Amino acid sequence: MRNARQDRNRVTDDFAYVNGCLASGLVEISHDFADLDRPGFWIVVAAFEGAVTCARFSDVRPATLPAASWVGPHPQSWTSSLDEIAYMAAVSQVRQRIAAGHVYQVNVCRTLSAPTDESDLIGLAGKLATAHPSRYPALVTLPSVGLHVCSASPELFLRRFGELIETRPIKGTGRTASDLAIKDRAENVMIVDMARNDLGRIAVTGSVQVTGLCEIEPYPGLVQLVSTVTAAVAHGTTWPEILAATWPPASVSGAPKSTALRIIAELEPVPRGPYCGAIGFIDNIGGEMREAVLAVGIRTFWLDDGKLRFGTGAGITWGSSPRGEWAETVLKSQRLIAIASNEHPRNGMRGW
Repeated sequence: MRNARQDRNRVTDDFAYVNGCLASGLVEISHDFADLDRPGFWIVVAAFEGAVTCARFSDVRPATLPAASWVGPHPQSWTSSLDEIAYMAAVSQVRQRIAAGHVYQVNVCRTLSAPTDESDLIGLAGKLATAHPSRYPALVTLPSVGLHVCSASPELFLRRFGELIETRPIKGTGRTASDLAIKDRAENVMIVDMARNDLGRIAVTGSVQVTGLCEIEPYPGLVQLVSTVTAAVAHGTTWPEILAATWPPASVSGAPKSTALRIIAELEPVPRGPYCGAIGFIDNIGGEMREAVLAVGIRTFWLDDGKLRFGTGAGITWGSSPRGEWAETVLKSQRLIAIASNEHPRNGMRGW
């Protein structure tokens, strides 16, 4: 570790920063999706594998991020759960499954980790807000249960206003728009079909609509294809019903989803945890479903067992190149890992 901080007090208060608001005054913590239908303001962190932490807070107010310093890991201390050779072998295995007709698409991910002396992610959240602004920034600090997550996610899993629900899957990545290929659009359309099917399980008949298809959106260091699917759900539809129909997010699993999840479990050596799960808030203040925003847990850091972790991955189709998909995982991680390591983000690829 470099210049490890010695004099900082450990954060002892549970709080979260989402949607430009600071949530404090912890009331309770639940690990049951059913509690999200109860009154209150809930912060949600759901792991890809399904475990969920729901924290209800009593005080929610507009605020800026708390100021804090950040040291971060040494840039050379990061390791990957799958190195380049292993990742490319996993891509080849998926292509073989596709050729055999077992699956159409699988999202294959790897987890980067580095030792750290940091006890929370407040300082990192501040750095990301400046150097890597995102649509759905979130900082969840729950020392009472040992949960520390910081996300700069660009992807909407679910937004709900009353009975209206929306999802915006991202598939297709390039440094510039000219890098996006036919394969990227085909992959996006495939995931849109999955999202339509997922929402269709809970939607009012005829209400599912694709309101945006394969739109190019710029993000720090890259561009991606984004589509929008909307639907209406019947009054009284519960969060367990919604999540049973849509979990895990289509864009980070594969098609068909059940087969893709089995392949992911076979190929990925470590659980994804908050990465590719969901992070956000559900506002039931006053007992009425006012608003909910759950982002897909990508571009996300978390603390675990003395290490800072970060996930990166790519969607694998028959048209995928093993080396090209590895390069995509590097493209998605290089800027954020540089920020977390207090390096200047650069355009050149590193082997993270």
